[in-house]
Amino acid sequence: MTMFRVLNYSGATPREISEVVNNLMNGKSNNTGTVTLNTGNATTTSLVDERISVDTKIVLIPFSDAAELDSAPYGAFQDTTDQVATTTTNEYIISYDTTDYSNGVSVESTNKVRVKSYGIYNIAFSIQFANADVSIQDVDVWFKKGSGGGAASNVAGSNSKFSVPNSHGGTDGHLIAALNFFIELQADDYVQLAWASTDSDCKIEHLAAQTSPTRPATPSVILTVNYVAPATYSNIYVSAQQQGQATITHFANSTADKTYAYILVG
Repeated sequence: MTMFRVLNYSGATPREISEVVNNLMNGKSNNTGTVTLNTGNATTTSLVDERISVDTKIVLIPFSDAAELDSAPYGAFQDTTDQVATTTTNEYIISYDTTDYSNGVSVESTNKVRVKSYGIYNIAFSIQFANADVSIQDVDVWFKKGSGGGAASNVAGSNSKFSVPNSHGGTDGHLIAALNFFIELQADDYVQLAWASTDSDCKIEHLAAQTSPTRPATPSVILTVNYVAPATYSNIYVSAQQQGQATITHFANSTADKTYAYILVG
């Protein structure tokens, strides 16, 4: 922290008073500093500053590129393979093999979409279904949620049913199943997409790039995750304080150089 001159309570010279007033006019005062969050998935960091009291209000502001990145968690993922349901009585978990964008949201074990920060998230999917059967077939898609290394459970009220057109003239019927869903997640929660089909001839299909006209490949699955609420500052806050020290509680941090500036008031 940078210290500027303070005045003696018993009096000061005009030069000292002028220096202090000019510093204040230029925005330089003795109530700012910086703190870097602990790593190793730490969820608390100690802030030591002799100016802190039990009544001090502490404002935290991102002060490095690494800290600023957490201001808006997001993720975009896709899959470039076919995914099949071999029986009609089992659920199958959708997987992803490509990460397009990731900040505070990531894929692990190919099918778990995990978040670092608590909040409300908007999760949208686009799934390319293909049906080789001569009859229309139905597919169900729903959300599952888990925490840490625990098993995921079905999210109530999250299922959608889609009817995939039948094959015609030797050509598979196709349908894009698309939906967005708001879900509340705690730090370190993960989300999975599950699906089931009324026939094993109905699958999630990836298509290679095509010609005449030239057009790009078709991912079998696209999933996007956007952070909706609350405001980011609620994920890093002062949970306790005493004379000369405060405890900052935050998301599980594994990123180096996550530095925040702080302002002390009172």
